[in-house]
Amino acid sequence: MVCPYSQAVQRSPRMQRSTPRIPSFEQSLNQTGLAQRQPIERNAPLARLYEDALHYEPGTAISSTGALIARSGAKTGRSPRDKRVAEEASTVDDVWWGPVNKKLSEESFAVNAQTALDYLNTRDRLYVFDGFAGWDTRYRIKVRVVCARAYHALFMNNMLIRPTADELADFGEPDFTIVNAGQFPANRFTKGMTSPTSVAISFERRQMVILGTEYAGEMKKGVFTVMHYLMPKAGVLSLHSSCNEGPKGDVS
Repeated sequence: MVCPYSQAVQRSPRMQRSTPRIPSFEQSLNQTGLAQRQPIERNAPLARLYEDALHYEPGTAISSTGALIARSGAKTGRSPRDKRVAEEASTVDDVWWGPVNKKLSEESFAVNAQTALDYLNTRDRLYVFDGFAGWDTRYRIKVRVVCARAYHALFMNNMLIRPTADELADFGEPDFTIVNAGQFPANRFTKGMTSPTSVAISFERRQMVILGTEYAGEMKKGVFTVMHYLMPKAGVLSLHSSCNEGPKGDVS
């Protein structure tokens, strides 16, 4: 099966991939730029994420229904004015630029990406969640989330499609990586920045980088943005939707 990401971006040599042997988890993380000096919890059990959030993240609690209550700092909602898309040769003619899709130079994206990695490399522990976006196996993409908060890992454990044990073992290199260093601010003097918050996507680098906001919904919206860009290119009409599953596995 050809990855829909590759189908959608055939014009960019940097984004085309062959099908070599599946790299190990550690090898694929090396390509992200993580030093891997600290413990890294990959697809940690929910109980572990609850425990870590309660222990390491002040203000976290468990509600009467069992849900985890977490604090996202100063940002309690998305920051649409701080969202950027890297202006790259392979995508510059495909993005509807304007007040919603604001341009960011490749150089500024690289600065933010390195800032995020430098911050994550200083943390005592990191979390990685590998999952899928898109239910149809013909079109879904592999998404990796790298973060320093159990709350963020737990959120994306709920948002993305969780892999089976075999799928996780064969996950290999992700199609898209979210580098969430939201506890650390962007440098407002970086060209293209207007605040300490930056939520930026590079389709060529296949990355989303988050700085200056701990609101977890930025990751979800980032995945939506990626899928709404890629799916029409793969000949698929994308749909932003969901349903609730009933106790018998039916749709409630």
